[in-house]
Amino acid sequence: MAVTIAKSQGTVIAVATGLLAVIAIGAYNEAGMRQAVAVLIGGVAGLSLYHASFGFTAAWRRIVTEKRGAGLRAQFVLILLTSVVSFPLIAWGSQLGWPTGGFVFPFGVAAAIGAFMFGLGMQLGGGCGSGTLFTAGGGSTRMMITLAAFVLGSVLATAHLHLWGRLPKLPAISLIRELGPHGAFLLTACVLGVLAIVTIRIERGAHGDLATSRATGSFLTGPWSPMLGAVMLAVVGIATFVVVGRPWGITSAFALWGGKFFHAIGVPVDTWPYWTWQRSALENSVLRDTTSVMDFGVILGAMVAAALAGRFAPVWRLSRRDLWTAIAGGLLMGYGARLAYGCNIGAYLGGLVSGSLHGWLWLLFGFLGSLLGTRLRLKLGMG
Repeated sequence: MAVTIAKSQGTVIAVATGLLAVIAIGAYNEAGMRQAVAVLIGGVAGLSLYHASFGFTAAWRRIVTEKRGAGLRAQFVLILLTSVVSFPLIAWGSQLGWPTGGFVFPFGVAAAIGAFMFGLGMQLGGGCGSGTLFTAGGGSTRMMITLAAFVLGSVLATAHLHLWGRLPKLPAISLIRELGPHGAFLLTACVLGVLAIVTIRIERGAHGDLATSRATGSFLTGPWSPMLGAVMLAVVGIATFVVVGRPWGITSAFALWGGKFFHAIGVPVDTWPYWTWQRSALENSVLRDTTSVMDFGVILGAMVAAALAGRFAPVWRLSRRDLWTAIAGGLLMGYGARLAYGCNIGAYLGGLVSGSLHGWLWLLFGFLGSLLGTRLRLKLGMG
């Protein structure tokens, strides 16, 4: 079926794809083919996130305010589809000549506070790490403000991270190491299965039946069903493991962008403990940072998707409430993400598909913060 695209939207597609190509070439020149492919993986992520409207924030909010759990169940499918490949890669990749590492971190007081802050901030800001990127790329001026505050909060957290690190914490625990990849996958599937059943019972108890899922309209122009979004994002996650050798991440790049800006204007961030062991990152091209180039890909991929859907139309007027909640949400997410090893993608998704206990604990404290944020949204009349 032929697709008709307005001239203005066609211009957006041309600009976005051109920028994507320029960044991919620059990444190749700086760090080789894997870096260039990482840009394209990010582009697919942005396209998928936009067409499926696949956000963690709205799904967490809907189970509370509307008693609807389809978004959560789509997240669980994403986790399981990725884990079925990532767990064996982490366990046996080195033996097969394909070294792959997971995100396995200790979790303590600082991480719990950070995850709670992030959950609160994402409801005020209107999107998580990936949600901020794809909605900003899709033309949301409010999310551009959230992203700027996100970057600022991230770099401010790096000034204090060494102090937060002194608080008590649990050791890093890998379920893959403790139970093997099969045992870890079985345990993950069982827990997610129980959570899915709980969401089904909540939804049926409130409405009598499950909501009919949105069907996929067009693969090229969208919209996509949540499950197609989950499958495509699992492809993104698996491709990241295969190409980059680790899980997909988002927010470490925000700290780097802020750090490079502060460094450029004379703030001595290179003397902060967080940056002393990665001073070269401040001085090298940002195209050498894999997370950064993937984030650029997400933004541009979402821009292409919005234009394909005929919906790229930035609105420049914002209410005072929208402005201040965007700033507050971004600052909370940025600071919280550094304390808690990342956002919904890097810490929650990245932790679970790595078989790390910290991913489950992040989910618990992040959801508690999201509950408070949801209540605040209702008080502020944000829905």
